[in-house]
Amino acid sequence: MVKEKPKLPSLAEGMADYDRGDYAAALGVLKPLADAGDPAAQNNLGRMYHDGSGVAANPEEAVKWYRLAAAKGQPAAEYNLGLAYENGEGVPQDLAEAVKWYRMAADQGRAEAETNLGRMYYEGRGVAQDFAEALRWLQAAAEKGEIGAEYDLAVMYANGQGTPVDNAQAAKWYRMPAEQGIAAAQYNLAALYDDGHGVPQDYAEAVKWYRMAADQGMAEAQNDLARMYALGHGVPHDDVKTDMWYSLALPSLSEDDRKKAQAYRDELEMRMTPEQVMQAKDLAAKCRDSMYKDCD
Repeated sequence: MVKEKPKLPSLAEGMADYDRGDYAAALGVLKPLADAGDPAAQNNLGRMYHDGSGVAANPEEAVKWYRLAAAKGQPAAEYNLGLAYENGEGVPQDLAEAVKWYRMAADQGRAEAETNLGRMYYEGRGVAQDFAEALRWLQAAAEKGEIGAEYDLAVMYANGQGTPVDNAQAAKWYRMPAEQGIAAAQYNLAALYDDGHGVPQDYAEAVKWYRMAADQGMAEAQNDLARMYALGHGVPHDDVKTDMWYSLALPSLSEDDRKKAQAYRDELEMRMTPEQVMQAKDLAAKCRDSMYKDCD
């Protein structure tokens, strides 16, 4: 009678251990599977060596396992190998090699690889700069819901890179990461509503998105929110709130913007009563101390 080989645990069992943080148990499952040639296990074992999860961090060992899995066409491993080459982790940095592996994963529809390949084309890193190619790959990733690609795609439409300027498309793609809490997307969407570019001009909607970004500590959004209070655009005119938001924005603005905001605030405070100036300072301190959770 032929003795059956012992059955290896399943990849799903190993990944369940990994997801609940039991890295020793995950390693006990993934290592035998990886040794047996399972590409998904090889890739995930590589991740463990990269992150130092259940084993000492070892970028070279991570690359070894990624490479074995990538040789079998495993898209996550191809992507991870691209990251290793882009960042010089476990291998010498080689941007052309990073592009090669990102492309292999992107050709299989891996959204993160499509995003990174698009960025390589956008920046001309490891490949000749090509906005049309960047747009193509970012569009593919954005349509899969890749948040970074959505934002980058919006920037390209807003700037007319690889495509004519299309602020309606920019607004569409900014909205998605904005709704997921990305401050830069919230700010840029607010600016489109503020100016009426690609969307109907709507100051109240602009204020809404400026406020979301401002509440994350984004100085540019705080500066523009001060302007909206100063002008009474989308909110009632309010000198105290204007002063408060300028005060919050000032320390982190660029030099030119800081000079302008400082001049606006100084001029404003000359018209305000001492009680109003003190109220604005108190509100700014309360807002800052609460990490922007109590700014009203």
